[in-house]
Amino acid sequence: MDHFPSSDRYEKMTYNRCGRSGIKLPAISLGLWHNFGSVDIYDNSKAILFEAFDNGITHFDLANNYGPAPGSAEETFGKILHKHLANHRDELVISSKAGYYMWPGPYGEWGSKKSMMASLHQSLKRMKLDYVDIFYHHRPDPETPLEETMATLDLMVRQGKALYVGLSNYPADLTQRAESMLREMGTPCLIHQPRYNLFDRWAETNLLNVLDKRGIGCIAYSPLAQGLLSNKYITGIPEDSRMAKPHGFLQKKALTPKKHQAIVKLNNLAKSRNQTLAQMAIAWLLRDKRITSVLVGASSVKQLRDNLRALENPSFSMDELQRIDDIVGETNR
Repeated sequence: MDHFPSSDRYEKMTYNRCGRSGIKLPAISLGLWHNFGSVDIYDNSKAILFEAFDNGITHFDLANNYGPAPGSAEETFGKILHKHLANHRDELVISSKAGYYMWPGPYGEWGSKKSMMASLHQSLKRMKLDYVDIFYHHRPDPETPLEETMATLDLMVRQGKALYVGLSNYPADLTQRAESMLREMGTPCLIHQPRYNLFDRWAETNLLNVLDKRGIGCIAYSPLAQGLLSNKYITGIPEDSRMAKPHGFLQKKALTPKKHQAIVKLNNLAKSRNQTLAQMAIAWLLRDKRITSVLVGASSVKQLRDNLRALENPSFSMDELQRIDDIVGETNR
């Protein structure tokens, strides 16, 4: 059965131009890194996707290894898309990536032409798509020549299997080299996807300036530092949290006493702005005009709705920005 999205969905969202390209992306995009795998509840995944589209989120971000199991997020998304949203394909920006470990052997990761083309073909098959709107190289490959990786991205566009290409987790200097190569080939680098949040600001050192000068858009992932920048850890570590899981990406050592103290102070500041900590963290990223979109995850419709409310108060006073910097700075002293 087709999903009939809200008729006013585009009035609910802000859209920002991606670098100097012709495409605009929603200020908030939905990432499917978690909560869309084969181990997750299908109806909940479907409800989150419907809620996102009903609120003007048109960009859905995936990668070959998202799950778990690896690849299953693309399968779930493809199933929902073709069963319920097929008539709206031209309203959607669908992205995927390759570069992290996906299958055994020498071609199952990194950035060779063999690996990346195979991965793209697998992703298209899992999602039942003819093309993706954006295809990223997920991380730099220290062994494959950069020219080979960029030429592969160019080939994907020339073959009509991707409309745009992007980079993720590339440092500033490598981004400059990669962008120059792509531009010479006639396939501009559309976008860069770095990890960026209140606690993790490596992108500010030089990357954001490079993107701005080169006309590349920026979509920030992990805006809530995998949940640290939410109210989840204010009073401790909940049993059902990512941090409580023994083999998760977020380890207990990440919540140092200084970090916990900063979270409490940031939460108090957010309250003074009539926001949750998560809403303030998302709004803080979007205050920078170099940021095209913020990539949020959601485990429930309610969580997604809460994150979307960040758009209701996107402005900061100079005093608020200074207080945020002071609070975060205390974690490094």
